[in-house]
Amino acid sequence: MNLDRATSGKLLDAKRELRARILRDRDAKPARARATASASIAASLSTREDFALSRNVLLTLPFGSEWDTRALLVAALAHAKTVALPRVNLATRMLDLCAIARLEHDVMPGYRGIPEPCAHCAPLDVATIDWVLVPGVAFDSDGHRIGYGGGYYDRLLPLLRVDAHRVAGAFELQLVERVPAASHDVTVEAIVTETRSISIAR
Repeated sequence: MNLDRATSGKLLDAKRELRARILRDRDAKPARARATASASIAASLSTREDFALSRNVLLTLPFGSEWDTRALLVAALAHAKTVALPRVNLATRMLDLCAIARLEHDVMPGYRGIPEPCAHCAPLDVATIDWVLVPGVAFDSDGHRIGYGGGYYDRLLPLLRVDAHRVAGAFELQLVERVPAASHDVTVEAIVTETRSISIAR
């Protein structure tokens, strides 16, 4: 459904306001509390059946006050999964997916300082991915999300296979009653926080 200009503007304003509020709250969370919560999130994600059965996973690395995903990445490599990380392609405004094997050797700061795979990392076709950790700033119990405003995952998620699992990790404070969303926004099928896991009907 196409939104008229006024409705679209209101939606963008609502997203910006929510994004700013959640980022303030997340930044204010003490580092020790973030570390403890991150360990719980990673442990819960690593024991999910959909993650255990996946062979090619798309993960992210933490930036700023995001939850620390490194334990999940280490677990994926330890179980011989192919691990992809995204790299921003400014020319296409898309995410290029590249395989990494060693965190200390294959990752460096990239777009806006976000950890990205190095140039020597082999590219992966999006069609090979069967499990993706979907980042975001805020989520709701219907699986809607807002990111940082660049739209990179909004463009990537529709390209995944229909049977690819889309799962988000987040701090409990990032869950809100309702995320402003348009009808075409792609949802996630599960959200895992430090205290609970929410399953959403696909």
